[in-house]
Order: sequence, then structure tokens, then C-alpha cells
Amino acid sequence: MSSLNAWIPRLAGLRVLVVGDVILDEYLVGKTTRLSREAPIPVLEFESRRMIPGGAANPAANIAALGSTPIQVGIIGSDSPGTNLRQVLQAQGIDTGGLVTDSGRPTTVKTRIMAHMGLRFPQQVARLDTLSREPIHAGVERQVRGLIDQHIREVNAVLLSDYHSGLLTPSLVNTIRTLAAEAGVLLTADAQGDLDKYTGFGLVKCNADEARAYLRRDLDTPDDFAQAALEIGAALQLTGGMVITRGGDGATVALCAENQAVHSPAPVVSDVYDTVGAGDTAIAVLTLAVAAGAAYAEAAALANYASGLVVRRVGNYTPKPDELAWALATWGGED
Repeated sequence: MSSLNAWIPRLAGLRVLVVGDVILDEYLVGKTTRLSREAPIPVLEFESRRMIPGGAANPAANIAALGSTPIQVGIIGSDSPGTNLRQVLQAQGIDTGGLVTDSGRPTTVKTRIMAHMGLRFPQQVARLDTLSREPIHAGVERQVRGLIDQHIREVNAVLLSDYHSGLLTPSLVNTIRTLAAEAGVLLTADAQGDLDKYTGFGLVKCNADEARAYLRRDLDTPDDFAQAALEIGAALQLTGGMVITRGGDGATVALCAENQAVHSPAPVVSDVYDTVGAGDTAIAVLTLAVAAGAAYAEAAALANYASGLVVRRVGNYTPKPDELAWALATWGGED
């Protein structure tokens, strides 16, 4: 693990343009007191409210936590959640100048109702989402294109985070692909299953279920996933790597130029509480590591350890460099 440890400081000092569907994650926490007389549900007495960056804002927060500079581009509504999202991003040192306000749509909010029931972490009992899935209109798309064109020549990579909320239209993705090629910067995407939009990218990530859905067949064994990663990488004409994350089974990486696939095992993490945000952390670390010069297999291994830290917490979590070093030493047997 010493070779991986050497990459941790090199994840800092980079600049990444993060474009995608930004979300405000809201957690309302209450203490359970009794069952409601109105329905078979617990009654909660309010204790706290927490707001953190979600969606495409979470990779940006991870990039900032690891010492690099994200430039966030996304859409918010002209509403109080939009103001709140700006504030939580600014509190983490993220420039919000790239957030475009569209008064015709709401800021995307995922509100989770969490119940304290005597366990280490509160348990989620309900979630209410506020969002629009309508594609952005032409005027907003022009503003977004202008912001990307303004910043793309000053970054080391462009990361697209697609939560299917209308920002990353095919035409905008095509524009970004062209601009990135002209600027000669790494282009990565967390496609969330919408893979065909991301042809010609340097690196694309999806999870096991998304790979199964795309290929329309079962994937079970390491060989199944190796063949799947190679097939998807070839179909998308990727220039670098196709990464399929597989939870506790780690990740499979197709090295597209070499037509080879490698498996990166996950660390053994016994105290798993919540998988929310692990994928965002993975694409952030993959992007930083590859932009810093790491091989795709090394980048995937680092992403696995960082994601292992995330699943030990409830909600999105952004590991710091010292925590990543701890994970390598503790789970990887590093001296």
C-alpha cells in the first residue's frame, strides 16, 4: 500500500470543473416517542436539522476536502433552498459563482426524516424529494456553456455528475466534450446509468446494477464484470478507463487502450451504516488521481478506500487526506 499512500498528497493542488445536477441534502432528525394514532408510523419530536451538499455538489465537496479546488457549475431555483445550498457550499470553501439561477424550476432537495431509536446513528424513516426533471431551456443552457468555456482552460479535469435532473442534456454534453478536447483536459463522468451520452470520455463510472441494465444481462463473477467493463468501454469509445463499482466486491476497471480489465478489491469494512455518497466520493477520487498521473488501477484502489470511509457514516461524508492515510494503514496493512 505504500505506492497508494504516496498518491494522497498528489490529490491536492488540482483544479476540477464539476458540472451536474446539484442537490441540497436535508436531514430532519427527531427522537421517537410513540406510535401515531393516525397511522402505523412513529411520532418524532424534532431535535435537529442538517443541510449538506448532495448530487453533483458532493463530488465538489470531496475534491475540496482532499485539498484541490472545485469549480461548481449547476442549476438552482430562485428559492430559499437555493440560498441554503449556496451557503453550505461556501462554508466548505467552494466558489458558487457557477451556480445559475433558473426561476422556472425548484432547487432540487432531498429531505430525509431520521429517527433516533437508541442506535449509534438515527434511522431513515421517510424521504421527500423536491425536483424537476425537465431539461433546462435554451437560455439557461447558454449561460452554463458560457461558464464552462470561461473556466475549462484553467482546470486539470472536467467531472460530469448526472443525477438525471435536466442539466446534462445531450447537446450540453456534446459541447463539453468538444471544449475539453480543445483544451486537452481529462473528461470524466458518473453517468448514473445514462451511459450512451458519454462516448469519447476519458473515464466513465457506473455501478453494477447500471452495468447489468445497460448490457441487459446478469453479471455475477469477476470474469463477467471484466467482460462487461471492456464491452462498455468499447461501446463508448473511451480513451482511458471504464470503471464498474461493485460495493463490497470492489471495482472492475477496463483499461481501454490495452483492452485489458483488472479488479480492485474493496477493503474489509465491518461497520457499514449508509452507502449514500460513496459513488460521489469514488468519482471525485478517480478524477483527482488520474489527473495527478496515477494509473487507472491505482486510482480505483484509492477510490475504494475513500468510499470505505464514507459508508461508515450516515449521509454524504467527505474524507480528508489523513483519514485516507488511516484507511490505507488500517485496512490495507500499511506499516
